[in-house]
Amino acid sequence: MILYLMRHADAGAYRENPVLDAKRGLVKEGKEQCMLMARTLNALKVQIDVIVSSPLKRALQTAQFVGTELGYEAKVEISQALAPGASYAAFQALMAKHASREGVLAVGHNPDFFQFLGRLITGNGGAAIRMRKGSIARVDMDRHPPRLQWLIDPRLARLLYASVTKSSRSKTSRK
Repeated sequence: MILYLMRHADAGAYRENPVLDAKRGLVKEGKEQCMLMARTLNALKVQIDVIVSSPLKRALQTAQFVGTELGYEAKVEISQALAPGASYAAFQALMAKHASREGVLAVGHNPDFFQFLGRLITGNGGAAIRMRKGSIARVDMDRHPPRLQWLIDPRLARLLYASVTKSSRSKTSRK
């Protein structure tokens, strides 16, 4: 299985009240991050068989926007194993449930995601990997230990798209 871990896109400022914070949706910048990252996944020819999301609104919206842009037609699965404060054991059980799938996109939150990613690739959590909002990590779960193949955040994706639109050859005058 190829696992794509995606941190939810920008949802504005944190709210002290947990009930209100759980209902916090994506802001305009967050929606743009979703479209940019989905286009990046399309450019990389990523194939997704199942999308699983945290139950919080901002993660679910991220999963739905990216899924729509990728042409994903099934319903996004909601899992408490991706909610803030979820245990690594619950995350492992979720991964085991989808082990027969080829491509799984899981959308959740930090600090859980960078901790889960660190534990996946080191076995003991010894790696600290920064995942900005909207970032996507590709992990080859068939390797032992699983191997991080790449990590792309919206800033890098924007830079790549900007460089692709410019000509790689300098213009010369014709004589």
